[in-house]
Parts: sequence; structure tokens; C-alpha cells
Amino acid sequence: MVVTGLQFIGVTALVKMLGTRIPAPEAAFLRYVLGLVFLLPFLKSLIRIRMERDTFLLFCARGAAHTIGVALWFFGMARIPIADVTALNYMAPVYVTLGAAVFLGEKLALRRVLAVLAALLGALIILRPGFREIGPGHIAMVFTALVFGASYLLTKLLTDRTSPGVVVTMLSLTVTVGLAPLAAMNWVTPTLYELGILFCVATLATGGHYTMTLAFRAAPLAVTQPVAFLQLVWAVLLGAVFFAEPIDPWVIFGGMLIVGAVSFISWREAKLKRRAITPAVPEPKV
Repeated sequence: MVVTGLQFIGVTALVKMLGTRIPAPEAAFLRYVLGLVFLLPFLKSLIRIRMERDTFLLFCARGAAHTIGVALWFFGMARIPIADVTALNYMAPVYVTLGAAVFLGEKLALRRVLAVLAALLGALIILRPGFREIGPGHIAMVFTALVFGASYLLTKLLTDRTSPGVVVTMLSLTVTVGLAPLAAMNWVTPTLYELGILFCVATLATGGHYTMTLAFRAAPLAVTQPVAFLQLVWAVLLGAVFFAEPIDPWVIFGGMLIVGAVSFISWREAKLKRRAITPAVPEPKV
């Protein structure tokens, strides 16, 4: 998770370096096109799969949601401080918790409700409406987290139907197709330098998802989730040192609230899963 956080912060820094000359949908499209090279080994197995119509529609819905989220993320990233982007991104798991209760019928206990409220308070502390200017970048990041939350909910449904490798490959393919018309609407020919940055973005993003998968396999979410807070620390340092962004203590405090709430929700889920799987002491452990 430490390596994952470093790679995702690298992605953020590179997109910040890219600037706003390339429109956000085009930058996102090029990132996914260049990233397809890492998925070539999975394409053969994907072609052999006979997919049910409902599963295919779920993949399309997830691709559409993620397409919007990625375009908004590239838009917001180029316009607001790195720390703000990182902190607001932590809201996605909170929206997943709410969505699971509303759409999947999962129970929302009082402690989870309090954790969600704490996270929403953290988001308000970061944005501070009425006390600071909220630009289009901040609004884009709020909707980014919402849309990514929807994408993760659909992922939860898809992982029950097919393998993780197919889920990741189909996401890349559907998002690439979804971003293509948006990119074509306002195409700006990229330079070799800009293509190089976007290829590095694709490389780090792919590596980050891979190491995150390894972390989830090696340890429970209750252990890995709190480590994600380091990403906010690195985001603040990166913004201050390399992009001359002022350190905002309110953003750090709000981010800590969100991370604490997300960590608590993850810990509760892990604990409930253990109760469901592990038999009582007198019962056989078979």
C-alpha cells in the first residue's frame, strides 16, 4: 500500500505537469489508449469468454460511469491543489457505503452512519463553502468521487460474475471507447513530451492497481486502508515542494476525518466478514 500510494501520487504529479493545454477528455483517452499495451496478455482469454447479456450491460454501465469520472478527475486535477484532489478522492468509499445500503440492500448500522457523517463533515471542512472560493475544479472532484463510487458498486456486482482480470480488462476497453467521442469533439494534437507524460501516467496507474491488489491479497482492509493516509501526506509535500502550493491545515484536517471514517468502515466490514466465515469455538473449522 505504501508503494501504491507513491505510484498514485506520481500519477497526480504528472497530470499536474501536463497542464490544461490538452482537454481533459482527450488526456484521459490517451492515458487509456497507451495503457492498453499492459493488457495485451489478457485479450486472448477475454475473446474466449462467452458473456451473458446482463453481465455485458453491467460492464457498459461501469464503463460509462468510469468514463465520466476519469474525465472529471483530469479536469479537476489540473485546476486545484494536489492535496485537495487527494483528500476529496477519499470520499468514493463513503459513497460506496451509502450506495450499497440504498441499491444493494446492505444494512447501515448506527456506527456506520456516524462514520459517513464524519466523512461528509471532512469534505465540508476541505471545501469550506462561504469561507473560500469553490472553483470548477472542486465541483468536478466532488462529482468524480460520486461517479467513482457508482463504478465501484458495479465492480462489486461484476466480481461475483467473472474474474478480476476480465473486470480490469473490460474497464480499460469500455472507458477507452467511451472517451473516444469526447476526445474527438475538441482534439488538440499532443506533442511527444505530452505523450511521454501520459504514457508514464498509464504505467504508474497500472502499477498502482497491481500493487494495491497484492496488498489486498496479503492483508485485510482494516490493515491496508489506514496506510492510504500517507498518500495525503505525500500530496501535501509534493504540492508544496514542486508546485509551490500553500499548505492548508483545513484540507489536512478534513482529509484525516475522511480517512478515519473510511478506515472505520473498512474495519467494521472486515470484522463482520470474519464473523460470517469463522465458526464458533466449539464448531469444526472445516
